Amino acid sequence: MCYIVTKNIEEKDVITVIIMQAQQVGRTFDGNDLFTGINLEVQTGSRVGLVGPNGIGKTTLLEILAGINPPDYGQVTTSKNMSIGYLAQDSGLDSNRTIFAEMLTIFEPLIAMEKRMHALEAQIADPKLAEDQEQYDQVMRQYDQIQHDFQAQNGYGYQAEIRSVLHGFQFDDTTYDKPIGNLSGGERSRLALAKLLLEHHDLIILDEPTNHLDIDTLTWLEGYLKTYSGAILTVSHDQYFLNHVVTELYELTPSKSIHYKTNYSGYLKQKADNLALAWKAYEKQQEEIHKLQDFVDKNIVRASSTKQAQARRKQLEKMDVLAKPQGREKTVHFRFTPETTSGNEVLKVHDATVGYEPDEPMAGPINFQVNKGDRIAIIGQNGVGKSTLLKSVLGQIPFLKGQAQFGTNVTTGYYDQDQHQLHWNKSVLDEIWDDHPTMPEQAVRSALAAFLFDADDITKTVADLSGGQKARLELTKLSLKHDNFLVLDEPTNHLDINSKEVLESALADFEGTVLFVSHDRYFINELATSIVEIEPTGGTMFLGNWDYYQEKLLEKEAERAEAQAAAQPETVEAPTAAKNYQQSKDQQRAQRKLEREVAKLEEQMESLDQQVSDLQEQMTAPDVLSDYVKMGELQTQLDALNQKASEAEDAWEQASLELEEFE
Repeated sequence: MCYIVTKNIEEKDVITVIIMQAQQVGRTFDGNDLFTGINLEVQTGSRVGLVGPNGIGKTTLLEILAGINPPDYGQVTTSKNMSIGYLAQDSGLDSNRTIFAEMLTIFEPLIAMEKRMHALEAQIADPKLAEDQEQYDQVMRQYDQIQHDFQAQNGYGYQAEIRSVLHGFQFDDTTYDKPIGNLSGGERSRLALAKLLLEHHDLIILDEPTNHLDIDTLTWLEGYLKTYSGAILTVSHDQYFLNHVVTELYELTPSKSIHYKTNYSGYLKQKADNLALAWKAYEKQQEEIHKLQDFVDKNIVRASSTKQAQARRKQLEKMDVLAKPQGREKTVHFRFTPETTSGNEVLKVHDATVGYEPDEPMAGPINFQVNKGDRIAIIGQNGVGKSTLLKSVLGQIPFLKGQAQFGTNVTTGYYDQDQHQLHWNKSVLDEIWDDHPTMPEQAVRSALAAFLFDADDITKTVADLSGGQKARLELTKLSLKHDNFLVLDEPTNHLDINSKEVLESALADFEGTVLFVSHDRYFINELATSIVEIEPTGGTMFLGNWDYYQEKLLEKEAERAEAQAAAQPETVEAPTAAKNYQQSKDQQRAQRKLEREVAKLEEQMESLDQQVSDLQEQMTAPDVLSDYVKMGELQTQLDALNQKASEAEDAWEQASLELEEFE
């Protein structure tokens, strides 16, 4: 089949609001089908999620839909002149510019338009132009058109829009002049997403957009995407994100895609319901098949019942036999088993300040203690130093101030979200075997199989693995170390939802101690026994999970509100009836005032319109047309009248809207 990157769909088809269509799309690797028969539609303004187990090919399909790679089967069609923006998984913005300068490149056509507009303004102000009426009229027409286009394309508001989006991604005005090359990987990832949103594509395709986002930024992004004018197609393993952004999902399987018109929670319920119905239908049919086959077997050789047996055999032959429903996909299965037991006090962090430059600390002072059996979550905004704190605890980066002290018999295992502990040139098998050279090969293969690495996977180099496979490989290494204190930096990144659930269960059953950084609200709630919130001014511990933490935040907010209310001067409330009467009188008085104001503004607008008309008539007089000085004076008067008329119209519109609220 041929591959069509873009196909112009006729105007009558655009009315159907389908802006992208995948038809029987398939992809092969080394002669083996990764997936086939994928059908998918994206409509104007739709919010589509793509789900499926890791390794099924979700990223590959997104790259096909974005036009980056062709499919091996089928085709992708898009509507005419459609703009598609694609954010690859873990992609970061690469630029030599500063943050704000890079964002301005999106609006280069507007900036050029603005310069042209200013150039025309300079021409209009030149008295010599008025000497040539035809040229003057031509310049004015150009100016009017470019000013209209500039305003229609948000020319007066694009810089405010840039600031708003950058603020949502935790870049305030103090960061605007920072070179992008000096930013961290997570910051560049956030900036890439910010730029993509500002480009206002008809369709944005997002591969794991929640990676590297802290909880505050996630909340902002969810709100922004709900009101995004274009369509959205996304892959995400964040259940909360899918529930709050997506309104329909496609489940990717090796041989087809299944469409669900609901969010993630609805998808889980529908999938479970459909599976239950499929098993019921399958079992009912199997019972009927066995009953018919039993009759045939018993009666086919009997002369008295041969005809009935033959009829039932024909019935069996014509039956459309249902395939056995598939159960839950294969998932990882493992445990963390410490070889030794630590003392009760595992870690004590005392007056710690973290960062890379002494004069630019990220956060501190931080104080907390980790005891045996604790599962403590570290939360906070991106850039506040959560990962840096873990690395400082492990001695990889020195504290700027303070210290961390381990207890007796503590052995630490570390999960690095950047996966720097993996060796990209090694095979999967050697990545494990080199750490455990005395381990039998079959035991290594079994350990990898528990994390869903099959015989083909273990011969691949680490660099060729997907993000999820690399995450599972690092977890494999961690599980084989048998440490009693696990320090985990964003362990759920890249894991599919089934794998996250298994990890939650393994850590919940772990007899050792866990300290972890995560932005996954569901994961934190299921696992954490305590939460340490890191802020630039230090750390605060909450003894509970995510729900408990949220309750405490609400209590603090209520306390602040009560304190503010107490600080206000007390007022004596009037009796309800008297109060309602007074409110009614005040409303009537306000309504009459607005009615008078609207009427006055209407008279003013009518008067100004007449003055504009009279002045325009004066400007057409032959003696004025030949006198550019007089024409300039009248034009100045006309501009002033038009300004007043515009102000009066705005005031009238505002007053009219306020008056409608009383009706």
